[in-house]
Amino acid sequence: MGEKYEVRRFRVAEKDSPDYSRSTDWMRAVEDGFYDNRRSAEFVDKIFSMYRSDDRELTGVYQTGSVLPHSLAADIPVATFGSLLKTLNTGYGRQLDTRLVTAVTVRGTHRRRGLLRQMMTEDLASAKTQGQVMAALTASEGSIYRRFGYGVATFERSIKVDTGPRFQLRHEPAGTVEIADRKVLLEVAPRVFAQSHQATPGSIMRQESYRQRVSGAFGQDGSEDQGIRCALHYNSDGEVDGYVSYKFAGWEAKPYTVNIVDLVAGSDAAYLDLWKFLGAIDLVERISWEEAPVDDPLGWALEDPRCIESSDHRDMLWLRILDVAGALTARRYSADGTLVFEVSDTLGFASGTYRLEVRDGEASLTNAGEDQSPELTLDVAELGSIYLGAVCPVTLTAAGRITEKIPGAALKARQMFAVERSTHCMTHF
Repeated sequence: MGEKYEVRRFRVAEKDSPDYSRSTDWMRAVEDGFYDNRRSAEFVDKIFSMYRSDDRELTGVYQTGSVLPHSLAADIPVATFGSLLKTLNTGYGRQLDTRLVTAVTVRGTHRRRGLLRQMMTEDLASAKTQGQVMAALTASEGSIYRRFGYGVATFERSIKVDTGPRFQLRHEPAGTVEIADRKVLLEVAPRVFAQSHQATPGSIMRQESYRQRVSGAFGQDGSEDQGIRCALHYNSDGEVDGYVSYKFAGWEAKPYTVNIVDLVAGSDAAYLDLWKFLGAIDLVERISWEEAPVDDPLGWALEDPRCIESSDHRDMLWLRILDVAGALTARRYSADGTLVFEVSDTLGFASGTYRLEVRDGEASLTNAGEDQSPELTLDVAELGSIYLGAVCPVTLTAAGRITEKIPGAALKARQMFAVERSTHCMTHF
């Protein structure tokens, strides 16, 4: 960056601290970067309280010299970056501490000066130094992050479900659904999500803002959202193992629609019971969900799966492996075998030729000897894509993203990297 810029990293200060303005200036830059309206001081205070709960680190890039008259002050960073640590379910209930990257912006007048590259590479290097073997992000643009070694690892879609006469579930209730006060989700939502997280490959443990949002305690304008409603699912023992947070779209919306804010279930039975409840809401003809799973049992449980209108199939979670041995030995595998593969990494964190050996589902990884030729060659981004089993190595080979040196090696990788159930991530960050 030379002498024109400097990087500063910090945590959010308490409101009465002299350093608090540094955090509010950083937030202003993020608002500008995502074209958000300027938020009130009370709104920002609530956000920062959540940031402190998550121990979020903020990074800003600042101009060091004088700025032009009437332009934004030098205290407003020209680029921003945030990171926090949460667990990733890598399959079979295994949890891996993962560096989450968020709030990435570069002011339009300061692009193409290497600011994003420096923030990203320094943060990844810091994560690896701290012993973290995986980083993750969700991308607002699909063409930016592969050059930093990130690969698409999970997907999601938007659905609209016709809950008229055609909505018939082939499912016998396995519990009870009851309406509850939305504020109970402040307590219940994290506990239920932990059950779902444990059972769902690709899941990221949620940040503090989720329970605030799904309970209606923190609406889009920072005040309480009185339109949020919720229902809880109780299993046969009377324990809450699922919930749905939802909001009526209004009488002017035709057909009459309920929008799902959050639907979390700790079991397959709870998931379908909650859908049975949603399909029976009086006067409502459609249920809309913006963050639905791609591989969804709902369609197979319906007598008429064409009740579901699916759109906007999109990438969701992107993974970046920093330490190949640490990442690959942290998960279980669905098939035993040996695979030798070569990884390229322009940033140098994960380059090498490795021998993966799996016995009884457990892996060991060593550097391949000179006498061991790779069966597959791939970039670290593609290794991140196949890591959770949601992206098929055979498909990536067909696309030219993976090179198969030994026929059948991509299929072997597909069988080994498979996980016990469909991969899905419900946590945006």
